[in-house]
Amino acid sequence: MNIPADLKYTPSHEWVRVEADGTLTVGITHHAQDLLGDMVFIENPAAGRALKKGEECAVVESVKAASDVYAPVAGEVIAANGDVESSPEAINKDAYSAWMFKLKPANAADVAELMDAAAYQKLVESEAH
Repeated sequence: MNIPADLKYTPSHEWVRVEADGTLTVGITHHAQDLLGDMVFIENPAAGRALKKGEECAVVESVKAASDVYAPVAGEVIAANGDVESSPEAINKDAYSAWMFKLKPANAADVAELMDAAAYQKLVESEAH
């Protein structure tokens, strides 16, 4: 299973990369895209939108199902990746390079509450049984 050690994770299967400037890059995990199957539609939040932690903010739709994507922490959307909206299959090819949106966290300390790779792997394994 592909769970990069340098990322943070949420129980709802989003990955979060902390950038050098303190902003967050967010996408869905390899595990999530694997469960969903071939992506056919992505809807990202608009730049400037303020999000609460856990708020539904994006949608990924596959041939199997539609699923909500949730804000990992509270903050403001500073960018949305139009490339994944026009080519949703990019998430299937490499879930960790096909980011969905970037977020400026309201409180940088909130990121510490997200799961590390080991904790996320345990979550995925527990869901498999």
